[in-house]
Amino acid sequence: MRTILYLVFLVGCVSFAQEETKENEKALRASKNLTWEANKELSEDNFINAEATYRKAISKSTENVAAPYNLGNAYYNKETYSEAFARFKQAGDLAENKADKHKAYHNMGNVFMKNKEYQKAVEAYKEALRNNPTDEETRYNLALAKEMLKKQQDEQKNDQNQGGEDKQDQEDKKDKNQDQKNEGDNKEDNKGDQDNKENEDKGDEGDKGDEKKEENKEGDGDKKEEKKKQPEQGDRPKDQKRPRPNQLSPQQVKNLLEAMQNEEKKVQEKIDAKKVKGVKTKNEKDW
Repeated sequence: MRTILYLVFLVGCVSFAQEETKENEKALRASKNLTWEANKELSEDNFINAEATYRKAISKSTENVAAPYNLGNAYYNKETYSEAFARFKQAGDLAENKADKHKAYHNMGNVFMKNKEYQKAVEAYKEALRNNPTDEETRYNLALAKEMLKKQQDEQKNDQNQGGEDKQDQEDKKDKNQDQKNEGDNKEDNKGDQDNKENEDKGDEGDKGDEKKEENKEGDGDKKEEKKKQPEQGDRPKDQKRPRPNQLSPQQVKNLLEAMQNEEKKVQEKIDAKKVKGVKTKNEKDW
């Protein structure tokens, strides 16, 4: 009984596998048909419809390596290299035979060459040759990728050396500019000290000048005071004279003169009287 059940189970599994295989084959055929249709649209320069049809073909079956590979070529020709690489990688992962893997990795190497990623291109071409060592085109591309990689590395090395020299030149220039700046600052400081000294000298001269001006101002003030004290001739008419203090009137002067004359007359009379009394008489002798 158990044997009969086991046989029934096996028959069922085989039937299911056969059905699944038939479905996969049907999906693969549909995918290939869509791929053929997309190729036709692409040949007619209808890229938009071709892209959409390739996507349908890829969604129908994962066994159809041609659909992502051909879509990758379409992107590559449009110079959409990032999309092209994604489709070539998808084709390489789906491929079950070495021929399909070789073509996928060869084209991945071409994308890397376009992007100047020469190290990755070398690795992709090597992987392509592992799957088809006899392909001369891949071998030529590998040699070219190695040469471009060496050139790129030499340029990077030169750039690094040049960058170091430029950096050193920049440092030297920076130091030189700093020295010039310091020298300029010292000159400015010396100039500032000289200017301060000149300003101090000017300040001293200004103080002396101010003192002299002050003295002149005081002298001018004294002169003005003296000038104020002196009467100005233009203050009164010329025919008028201001009487001085204790000045005698003309009549008083006349009386004084007469008194003095009378006094002198009296004095003269007294002197004359004395002269008369003192004169000796001369005695005449009789001979």
